[in-house]
Amino acid sequence: MTKKTAAGDATVLPLEFGERLVAWQKRHGRHELPWQKTRDPYRVWLSEIMLQQTQVTTVLGYYQRFLERFPTVADLGAASLDEVLSLWAGLGYYSRARNLHACARAVAARPDGSFPPTAAELQELPGIGRSTAAAIAAFCFGERIAILDGNVKRVLGRLLAFQGDLASSAQEKLLWQHAQALLPAEGIEAYTQGLMDLGATVCTPRSPQCLICPAETLCAGRKTGEPTQFPIKTRKLKRSRRENWWLWLEHEGQVLLQQRPDTGVWAGLWSLPLFEDEAQLQSHAQSLGATPDVLPRIEHALTHLDWVLHPRRAVLGAEAAQRAGQQGQWVAREALASYGLPAPLKKLLG
Repeated sequence: MTKKTAAGDATVLPLEFGERLVAWQKRHGRHELPWQKTRDPYRVWLSEIMLQQTQVTTVLGYYQRFLERFPTVADLGAASLDEVLSLWAGLGYYSRARNLHACARAVAARPDGSFPPTAAELQELPGIGRSTAAAIAAFCFGERIAILDGNVKRVLGRLLAFQGDLASSAQEKLLWQHAQALLPAEGIEAYTQGLMDLGATVCTPRSPQCLICPAETLCAGRKTGEPTQFPIKTRKLKRSRRENWWLWLEHEGQVLLQQRPDTGVWAGLWSLPLFEDEAQLQSHAQSLGATPDVLPRIEHALTHLDWVLHPRRAVLGAEAAQRAGQQGQWVAREALASYGLPAPLKKLLG
């Protein structure tokens, strides 16, 4: 059974896709991930936030450590932001951690201290977008509502040979409408999980395994002979390169840290004093009577940024340490684990 969409749009919706996907997920989908064994919205929400732009294999360890440290949303809300950032270090996209903390506090402050049961209400919480809200509502409360994360855009874009450019908000809105129209009458949990599983394991970005896909005979993208041309998105972010100098100052087993601004890369995390160039760093070191040692440079790759960091290390006496401390915070080496540090700094301080 198929259905034509609104006039002016040539897309035909293969409505039997939902039934096939539910059956496929039950037989071939993923069933052993820890967040699949619960309808607890806290655990599902935590996994959804961590999985944004991060591979499952990376998330597994972080997910377990977060639950051990913060068993409930109230525990997470009661923690300090530094505690949250310290556990998050290495997952990247640190705004997710800050929103995670803000959302936990918002939920804990609700009259019943729990997550609301609808996608519309969930979307009003900090850091929960439309697709994440729909996933929580579907998995935990059985709401019949569509998700549209990156994997699902790819699956549906190929299934429908969707011609719209997803760099356009109007075209993305149209794909949302198609996603909602494709929902099966029953089995929303298996369908939603099936979309995620299909995008992660079969309908992959560069080498889709069309021959084992449950939608092989329905897929308009496959029929074109070039399924990887879908979905269309013309706007691409260009990689940039950045270079900075780090000054690692020590005094009696303590390290001088400065907290990063609330916006930009590593927002809110604690870092060594950061300088634009070597001359600026050396000038500051000389004002403290220090001659820093040169350490091997660090190459740190972010999503759209290649960042080269040049660490320099110096030990300060009491007077210089007191002056340096006016521009930062001295932290004992054994206490560093409780601070939110960027991954390369954690590795450097070892």
